[in-house]
Amino acid sequence: MKDLTNGSIIKHIFALSVPTMVGFTLQMIYDLVDIFWIGMISSEALAGVTIFGSIFWLIGSLNDIIGQSSISVITQNYGRKDMRATQIAIEQTITFKVIMALLAGVLMAMFLNPLIAFFTKDSAVSKAAFDYGYIRLYFLPIMFASYSVNTILRCMGDAKTPMYLMFFSSMVNVFLDPIFMFETVPFTSIPGLGMGAFGAALATVISQSIAFVIGFSFLFSKRNPVRPTVRGLFRLHWETDKKLLTIGLPTGLETVSRNLSQIIVMKFVSTFGTSVIAATGVAGRILGIAFTPLMGVSMGASTIVGQNLGAEKVDRALDTTRWAARIVTIIIGFFVLVCWLFGDRMMQIFVTDREIIQAGVLYMTYGMLGMVALAYAFGLSSGFGGAGYNYPYVVSSAVSRWAVMIPFLFLTVSVLKLGFIWVTLAYVAADVAEAAILWRYYARGIWKTKRVA
Repeated sequence: MKDLTNGSIIKHIFALSVPTMVGFTLQMIYDLVDIFWIGMISSEALAGVTIFGSIFWLIGSLNDIIGQSSISVITQNYGRKDMRATQIAIEQTITFKVIMALLAGVLMAMFLNPLIAFFTKDSAVSKAAFDYGYIRLYFLPIMFASYSVNTILRCMGDAKTPMYLMFFSSMVNVFLDPIFMFETVPFTSIPGLGMGAFGAALATVISQSIAFVIGFSFLFSKRNPVRPTVRGLFRLHWETDKKLLTIGLPTGLETVSRNLSQIIVMKFVSTFGTSVIAATGVAGRILGIAFTPLMGVSMGASTIVGQNLGAEKVDRALDTTRWAARIVTIIIGFFVLVCWLFGDRMMQIFVTDREIIQAGVLYMTYGMLGMVALAYAFGLSSGFGGAGYNYPYVVSSAVSRWAVMIPFLFLTVSVLKLGFIWVTLAYVAADVAEAAILWRYYARGIWKTKRVA
């Protein structure tokens, strides 16, 4: 584990961010592998999985309530060298993540049918969504608990172990996908189980379960300087729980707002037909790779900020956010260029349908234009995560999605009946608005005074 209150900031950012980026990239790759194989089944199956994915990420709202707050609480306590408080924060993070998962799974199982019907009346699309979706809901506690282990380790400066866990999980998923999905593994004579979209979901939950077992084993091992206790996982600590909930609630609301808006966006997308839905599913996974630098650098920088604010090294925390902003802007700028130059070829890896390819290229090339501005703002806002000051995320998400994006789509798609390109331009407008709001809150500097430990 690392003390991040001394030494080179840039080295610390890369030491934490690169393994995290690699880990998230691997996750995105096995999502892409899922999409590759599902695309071989049918465009309806691809559309069904895309629809469920839009719904499923609404569940992430509950995961984020504790996920983001745990970063600030754990890192600041660890930066203060208060190991008892760090241990309690770790225990409560895991406990609350599992509770949130159970709640989310029950709620989503109750409303999955009407939610899917909201998007499509195509029976083949609906069946694929159900086949892929239900088993994912049953394994939510495993998924949330596994995420909590990765977050905890990163907060204490260990980004490599989560990377190894995600790598192993990805490889298991990639191996199992074609065996579970097809009667005969494509391009071979190896017999498979022929479970279709359900097989893809089953491979995912098996790989996540294996990562969970290994991760928890490491968390409780003697190699970890701050180990939770089994007893601590089954009792509540009100002082810590209050911090986790009050700090995390704005983030949860932000994620709810964002993911609800994405469901509405997908409804607008569905008016253009099954091929366009499928295209957004493929292109969205590809663009997900672009978000890994944002996630990696933001999480790494937030960890550094949290430890330094805990140690009252405010100038060092400030420098961290500025370096994070520069790094992610350069990376995202490069990715935008790649999408413009090679978007068509990237789509062709996963689908052969020309209509799907064209819509996907449109989504990637124009939808990415606002990402450069948003990347810079996200880099700066790593200070919010480390400080436990999450209110700006709520405001920026609400305004950019509900005051900019949704009205923009209603006007262009529903009223003026314009083409799919206007859906992509709605993302640009929302990203620029969100970046402006985040930058404004950063410049005010309130986050520098916030302490949660």
